[in-house]
Amino acid sequence: MPEPIGSQNISQLLKNPDMGASKLLKADAAPQGADFKSTLLDSLDEVNRLQMDAAKGIELIARGEEANMAEVFAAVRKADIAFSMMMEMRNKLVEAYRELQQMRV
Repeated sequence: MPEPIGSQNISQLLKNPDMGASKLLKADAAPQGADFKSTLLDSLDEVNRLQMDAAKGIELIARGEEANMAEVFAAVRKADIAFSMMMEMRNKLVEAYRELQQMRV
């Protein structure tokens, strides 16, 4: 992994700019962090969890049990926003896929 750029590293890079490029090119090219599939699945699980929490709160209110209305409202709103965001991401992915299909090789 490349070194973080500090004030000393910046002055060295300014004196010898090729040194920094060669270090970056030799750096390990393996991806870091989670891959796209696992990130997408984690996001779907999170949206599902938010929706389940909101449904539990609504169910408590419907049964007449004690429930904090503000917390239930916040949970419903969070679930709504998360679902809307997920749908927008889906729409963008479908749009990008269709655009790729139409490309000529």
